[in-house]
Amino acid sequence: MTQTGIVHLGLGAFFRAFGVPWIAEAMAAKGGDWAVTGVSLRAPSVRDQLAAQEFAYHTLERGAQGVVARRITALKGVLVAPEDPQKLVDAMADPTVSIVSLTITEKGYCYSPAKDGLDLSSPGIVHELANPELPETAPGFIVAALAQRRARGLRPFTCLSCDNLPENGHILRRVVLDLARRVDPMLAGWIAAEGRFPCTMVDRIVPATTQADIDEVERLTGIRDAGAVMHEPFRQWVIEDDFVDGARPEFEAVGVQMVTDVAPFEHMKLRCLNGTHSALAYLGTLAGYRTVVEAIGDGHVAGFIKALWHDEIIPSFDAPPGVDVADYVTQLLARYENPAIQHHLLQIAMDGSQKLPQRILATIADNLAAGRSVDRLALVVAGWMHFLRDGTWEINDPLAGNLQTTARAVDPVAEMLKLDAIFAPGLTTDPLFRAAICNAYQKFLDRPVTAVLKEMST
Repeated sequence: MTQTGIVHLGLGAFFRAFGVPWIAEAMAAKGGDWAVTGVSLRAPSVRDQLAAQEFAYHTLERGAQGVVARRITALKGVLVAPEDPQKLVDAMADPTVSIVSLTITEKGYCYSPAKDGLDLSSPGIVHELANPELPETAPGFIVAALAQRRARGLRPFTCLSCDNLPENGHILRRVVLDLARRVDPMLAGWIAAEGRFPCTMVDRIVPATTQADIDEVERLTGIRDAGAVMHEPFRQWVIEDDFVDGARPEFEAVGVQMVTDVAPFEHMKLRCLNGTHSALAYLGTLAGYRTVVEAIGDGHVAGFIKALWHDEIIPSFDAPPGVDVADYVTQLLARYENPAIQHHLLQIAMDGSQKLPQRILATIADNLAAGRSVDRLALVVAGWMHFLRDGTWEINDPLAGNLQTTARAVDPVAEMLKLDAIFAPGLTTDPLFRAAICNAYQKFLDRPVTAVLKEMST
């Protein structure tokens, strides 16, 4: 039986619909012991779903040509970190493991953009600094497992971030080294010299699975699969080819792009796709829509997104070699319009405090520095503020309580811009930025969202 070669932290729907199938294809094409042991860092629900079916599950591809069900068997098991932290550390320290990958969302890194390093106020990090033998966070588990490997004379594993963060490998390296220095400076030196933290860019739309989806999988396969995941046909994985001792699946054999520099790809994707996803999430929700396909079906919403791309996003970055960005965004629009994918706006809208700095605010900063317009980008930020102020929706965000209180202040824009965990000082002191946000916020007070989008779509 294939051995575990990869431990994956954060086994949510995305990695089961994206990473695990691609790893399975690479093994089928070129062999290797690259089975995945998945990890839930919080609850046992995914483990309990999959254990009953020996960790096999189905993906359901939804495209214009119909649906395709596939059975995935590359998942060897699932650990639940809080149940037995040492068991997880031991699994990561096993010599058969060469890669620890992560999809833990932005907040899982315990990263402070303002400090460009580990957030020492994060409750999990505070706990780990006092109790390094009892990790709770992803950085804590990585440091503990690497310490065990070093003590046993083993090589480190490659840490492979697959989250939507710019320079995700660099951020992961930074927080791991920051924590390791506080635990054992000699360990930190070994990780810095011998460890590898390649950057990646991942792209596939994976909507939340519904009961109707599970029913459809059963109709197609005859199997009742509570762990099934949905996805669109499109997928793209760009990986910096920098692994400890070169140990990795032969990804290139199945279409993964192995490159020396991921940055151009991630900038394009984070800004063009993730940035407009956030725009749709807040503005579409405020306009009364539930899903991406519903929102983009409104001509004013679609017009706004097209203008946002053309005038403020595409000019903010250099295209990857050989990529026509106009074709890229045309393809994005077609993906948004795919009626087979019901991607809920509220799913995208969560964790805005973690997403907006990379998806929107970085683009605003670059445009201001270059003297370009930020009016539509500012409208997205203002839409997020109104979304928080509205109170209709339950907010899942590490700063949720503070955000909603602040968004309901007498002068919400001024108070929100004081949140330095989100807004960098260079932005909040820029009079053009402040004026753009205030003007955008006022637009929503003066007239309906659809009227604002109509105005801003040309």
